[in-house]
Amino acid sequence: MYNVMLVDDDYPVIELLSETICWEELGFRLMGAHENGQIAWEHAQREMPDILITDIGMPQMNGLELSARIKELKPEVRIAILSCHNEFQYAQAAMRLHVQDYLLKDALDPEDLVQLLRRFKLSMDEENKAGWENSRLKHLFSGTRELRIEQSIKNFIQQPLLSPEKWRAEAAEFGLFAHGESCFPVIAYLEDYRHVKYRFTSEQTLHFALSNVMNEVLEGMKPSGLYVGYNVKSSFLLFSYKPGLQGNIHAEAAALLKTIQSTVFRVLKIHLSFITGEGCETPEGLKQRLNQLLTGEEQRFYLEHGAIAKCKPPAPEGIRQNLFSYYDQASIELREVLLGRQPELAGAVSAKWISLIREQQYLSETVKDWMLKLLLDLKLKLHSLQSARPAYSADTLHKEIVDIDSLPALQEWMNNHLESIVAAKGAGAGACKRVEVTEACQYVSLRLGSRITLDEVADHLHLNASYFSRLFKKEMGVTFIEYITRLKMERAKELLDATHSTVGEICEQLGYDNQSYFIKTFKLHTGATPVEYRG
Repeated sequence: MYNVMLVDDDYPVIELLSETICWEELGFRLMGAHENGQIAWEHAQREMPDILITDIGMPQMNGLELSARIKELKPEVRIAILSCHNEFQYAQAAMRLHVQDYLLKDALDPEDLVQLLRRFKLSMDEENKAGWENSRLKHLFSGTRELRIEQSIKNFIQQPLLSPEKWRAEAAEFGLFAHGESCFPVIAYLEDYRHVKYRFTSEQTLHFALSNVMNEVLEGMKPSGLYVGYNVKSSFLLFSYKPGLQGNIHAEAAALLKTIQSTVFRVLKIHLSFITGEGCETPEGLKQRLNQLLTGEEQRFYLEHGAIAKCKPPAPEGIRQNLFSYYDQASIELREVLLGRQPELAGAVSAKWISLIREQQYLSETVKDWMLKLLLDLKLKLHSLQSARPAYSADTLHKEIVDIDSLPALQEWMNNHLESIVAAKGAGAGACKRVEVTEACQYVSLRLGSRITLDEVADHLHLNASYFSRLFKKEMGVTFIEYITRLKMERAKELLDATHSTVGEICEQLGYDNQSYFIKTFKLHTGATPVEYRG
């Protein structure tokens, strides 16, 4: 009798599967049906399931994180994902986490799950006969080995190397410096971290997915490579090779890195960039090169998306002009464009200054401080444009910019905020002349989290509802309802970009009580569903 755990925050689905499937007749025990991942995880720690059937999108802990956690403790667990169409890319990612199958909830037929359960039971019975315990130990050792490698490399980098020969012997267990081979180190950077972390909902799930795909790609490659996770934004690839006149390790590694880039993007929709070091014949040399790669934040900042570059020493300060000496000029240019007839040119002005920054190679922290001050001043000086919706606080903007590691990502961040200012100008009250309409726009901007009716606002202004409706359309060029919808959808975009809130949570935050209607409205406004927009 195998144990089955069922997890879904949609009660009708739980009820349907619990009551229509004859679990015991199939050789299973339904050990629990839980409404979210956190509750399921608490029960799983007391009694592990043999089969996990879980939804993806759930409060507190989603299905992917639950799967990753259970898989760590019980690698042989079978997992089936229940997925909606708008979560399809998550279902694809789940497949790479060795999830055996997924079922679409939109067309869920209990008989499909019965057939899947029978396949699971057949394979588990066969494995038990073949001595599954030996296979299980291998899986456990593999997971433990990966953690041991990561910790060993971190200790190697961060602590004094007291005995190179002892460490060489330890490294040989991982395939490094064995049989007279040298090591070629590469640091990998995860691009668009701000967006990626929201898709995977937890660092643990992201690490698990990336490690899984990396190890799969590296298997059987020549030269052989070892993947080592270092932190949430960077990792190492250590290639072993025989030094000699024949072959060029830089060229060979670059070719492998391109394959890794394309595979990781195809499977996980994650972009990677790389900086390569130099070949090392000794542990002492490798330690020096790894530390050099880790201290290359400035080169990383100016790295183009998807680049494969050789490590180079920091550029000298030289006699370049202080970036803040250009501040007033940049502020005036952006303000004039935003207040003029062609605010859409703000992106071109921004690109001009990004080009100067790239040419002069200013320190990354100076650039981020300059950009943050520029944006805060623009939002303050153009506050009349922001009457259409809540402005970002300095604290929020600072938290966003801390996560940005590259100039291309910083440019995208700046352009997104400039576009939000332009959108606010187009949708806001800055262009209207009637004080009643201005006050109505301000009333709406302060209540985007609730349902707002035309009668409610008309009553607030002490106006006849029909008269207010005609007045608003004349002044703003759109109906009152169209105006509210536009503001809410723009706010939804900001929340998708800047928070890790689920689509359901954002739906509630904006006063919608029907998630399907919210998704449909968002797609009509942006051309994409909320999940597609965030992805």
